[in-house]
Amino acid sequence: MFSLDTFSFFIMLCVLAPLIGAFILLFLFIFEKRIDLLNNQKREIALERELETAKFNQLNQEIQPHFFFNTLNSILSLARLDRKKELISSIETLSKLLKFKYQKSGSIVPIVEELAYTRYYLEIQKIRFRDRLQFQITIDSEVEEAVIIPFMIQTFVENAFKHSFEKIPGKAILNIDISKQDQDVRVSVWNNSSESSVQLSTDSSGLGLENLKKRLRLLFPNQHTSIQLLDVDGGTNALAIFPYTSNRKVGENDEHFAR
Repeated sequence: MFSLDTFSFFIMLCVLAPLIGAFILLFLFIFEKRIDLLNNQKREIALERELETAKFNQLNQEIQPHFFFNTLNSILSLARLDRKKELISSIETLSKLLKFKYQKSGSIVPIVEELAYTRYYLEIQKIRFRDRLQFQITIDSEVEEAVIIPFMIQTFVENAFKHSFEKIPGKAILNIDISKQDQDVRVSVWNNSSESSVQLSTDSSGLGLENLKKRLRLLFPNQHTSIQLLDVDGGTNALAIFPYTSNRKVGENDEHFAR
């Protein structure tokens, strides 16, 4: 015989069991929905990152044809002037430049490599402009391991030639200065003409400021970046500011933009 207490407990258990089961099923349903939501969010984030990578690479590719066109134009000018020794030297430099370019395929590069790439271009232009061209490159040791978007310095340098040195006679002076301030990298490219500041900001070919700004925003979406054109000392200073990120840190922690 069951006691009254045992019988009452049995009745209560029969009544509560379906309710407990219903709560468990509801909890599992909510948990499953939450897992599905997290998975969907993860997929959306992955798709957004892939889209950003595609946009980044597309914007990056816009710079390159323009650069090679200007370089080949310089070599063609030497050929027309029958400056054979200089022509051979410039072709050798171009081959080094192309070798450097096609050995590197990432969306970011160390600043020292970007500078090496830019030097090849300046060597070709030095052959073309001779003593008229004077350039100086200064870089702080603190930023030698920092990364930069490809062709940023190159774009500023090309702008000086395209909108200033090739159109205005006289000395062609170019100063490249790269330094670190607080947690930012500052890239300054100054040329001794005030004409290029207007041209770069209104460049209808899509190779000017807007392209560089978009690329920086894609690389540093939640951090402050800036590109400015300043009238300094009677010339134009193209100034880019972006967060300092070392090449070593990118290699360890940021496979998305390092690949």
